[in-house]
Order: sequence, then C-alpha cells, then structure tokens
Amino acid sequence: MLDDFLESGNKRLDQQLLFTAEIDRMTDVLRRTLLINKSRRENDAEHSWHIAAMAMLFSEYAVQPVDVGRAVQMCVVHDIVEIEAGDTFAYDAQGNLDKAEREQAAADKLFGKLPPDQGKMIRSLWEEFDAMETPDAKFAACMDRIQPFLHNTLTDGHTWGNGRVARGDAEKRAAIVKEFMPEVYRWMEINMDRAVEKGWMAP
Repeated sequence: MLDDFLESGNKRLDQQLLFTAEIDRMTDVLRRTLLINKSRRENDAEHSWHIAAMAMLFSEYAVQPVDVGRAVQMCVVHDIVEIEAGDTFAYDAQGNLDKAEREQAAADKLFGKLPPDQGKMIRSLWEEFDAMETPDAKFAACMDRIQPFLHNTLTDGHTWGNGRVARGDAEKRAAIVKEFMPEVYRWMEINMDRAVEKGWMAP
C-alpha cells in the first residue's frame, strides 16, 4: 500500500508522513451510524471530524469549563485505534468484552509508528478520552454520544432498530451527557420518548 513512498532522508519526517498515510485507513472503518441523508453508513474519519466540529460549538452547555482545543484533539484521535481493532458497536455486549484489550494492542502498534514524543502525546490524549475523568475528556465523550444520537433521530432510529436497543441502554450510554451537559440531555430525553412511541427503540 505504501510501496510508492519516497523517503525524505529525515527519519522523523518520514515517520510523521507514514503515520499520516496510515490514518487514512480510518475512511475504511465503517460504523453502524447512517449518514443523515440515509445513503450509506458513516466511517470513522467522518465521525471524528463531525464530533471535533461539534466540540467547537457546544461548550457553553458543559457544567464545568473545558479547554475546547484539547477536546477537539481528543475527538480527532479517539477512534484511530479502530484502524487495527475495528469498530465495536456501542450496544454489542459480547464485542465490548475484549474491546479494551484489542484497542490497547492497536494503540501499541499504531502510536509506536510516530516519533516517541508525538506517539506519547497522541496516546495520552486517547487514554484521557477513554478514561472520561477530566472535564475535557467528559466533554469530548459527550460529543461522541450526541452525534450518533442526533443521526438516529433523523434516520428513523436506524441504528437503534437494527441493534434492538432499549431505552435503558440508550440512557446508560448517554449518562455522561446527563452528568456533564444536562440541558442537552433533556433534549435527548424528549427524543427517546418519541423513539419509543414510534417503535424505533424498545421501552
């Protein structure tokens, strides 16, 4: 795939260029979420761009101050490991059993391709996002929950229906939004009411 790459003579630059080429593979990782125009499933690169853009818009609803720039960075890198680990559907109980192990191995492989300082920096952002303990990570995680939720409300509950998602499952997934962005969560509750009424989501 990268046979045509010409080395620059600068090892660090070559590592950065090759990693940049590597993450293009995110466009091949399909998610369950349908595009709003319903034409096809979105890929990881589209999802990551979308939530990064959202992070620039919604910080006013967070219950704590957030560093939007850091949150945007987390949104951009949070799914890079899925290039190797694959996308694990949020509501797939079986698939989530070994998700952490698969993603840690993927992180070792992928972030190890970068110069050590940059590999450590990106891995640190990925780990902080995954832990959801800091305000920046909680905010980024909210974007990761809100975006597919919004898509479901505009695609007749496509992913909810296909995944046989119950309201309790959706509430559990959105718990971080309830905690960190309660005003947005109230909008989600209204939409869950409608989803149950329409049969998109089990009660």
